[in-house]
Amino acid sequence: MKKDFLAVSDYSPAELQGMLDLAVRLKKEWRAGGNQPLLKNKVLGMIFQKPSLRTRVSFDMAMRHLGGDALYLSPNEIGLGQRESIADVARVMSGYVDAIMARVFAHEHVLELAKWSSIPVINGLSDYNHPCQAMADALTIQEEFGSLKGLNVTFIGDGNNVAVSLMHICAKLGANFTIASPEGYDIVPKAVELAKQFAAESGSRLTFLRDPHQAVKDAHVIYTDTWTSMGQEAEAKKREAVFPPYQVNQQLVSEARTDVIVMHCLPAHRGQEITDEVADGPHSRLFPQAHNRLHAQKAILVELLAEN
Repeated sequence: MKKDFLAVSDYSPAELQGMLDLAVRLKKEWRAGGNQPLLKNKVLGMIFQKPSLRTRVSFDMAMRHLGGDALYLSPNEIGLGQRESIADVARVMSGYVDAIMARVFAHEHVLELAKWSSIPVINGLSDYNHPCQAMADALTIQEEFGSLKGLNVTFIGDGNNVAVSLMHICAKLGANFTIASPEGYDIVPKAVELAKQFAAESGSRLTFLRDPHQAVKDAHVIYTDTWTSMGQEAEAKKREAVFPPYQVNQQLVSEARTDVIVMHCLPAHRGQEITDEVADGPHSRLFPQAHNRLHAQKAILVELLAEN
């Protein structure tokens, strides 16, 4: 039976930790001279509705490092759900490649791809969640602190797709998750209900606040993201009026633990959600975090595609 990677919430804590441990091993192996060709003769078809830097390059290079190949399909080439039905695209692609990675606007599109595909489907981002980013985030935090268990992870800003997956992986792996967001920009209720279940099982805490200063007290991790995501451009002016109190700046960082690290999934709008002083400062882990997309996704690909 094929496996998909659509949400961290679909995987058990042991499975998630197993992939993180695999990512650590693959990263170490790569740095020591290169990875074994675990995915030799395998091809990943990459469907993009949204443009990308990290998702495209990290998946492409992950397949190359592991002995496989990747095929990029731009938004204009497929017209997913417009030029051709998603069900037909899934069934056609299933005969050409070994797995599909899709970066989409609507989460329903990636779910439908997975429904009709006979090969593994990886969610490279949807409007609901961003599970590959969460795996890279967890890997970065684990490298810094040894484990997520008992850490305080604080997200500042919009309760968006990145916040959803970060909340879920924290709750699964035992980190305490706090979010400070403006009224009207909360994480969607269905994602919160799932997180409450996971937190109850792991013994972690979930905290939902309005005040970013209260949220960062005793934080090991401060995480932020852009105020306006792709597809929300019409709301940009409104959001720019609401979010300035949620800027991650030197003052806010100074209110957290002295060993706090600052994270951002990128691209960053410097001077809005994060200042240059913080993004380029000693607490920043923005670029190790971005590089860990490569290693976390290698682990996902091996989990789904490698011969047992």
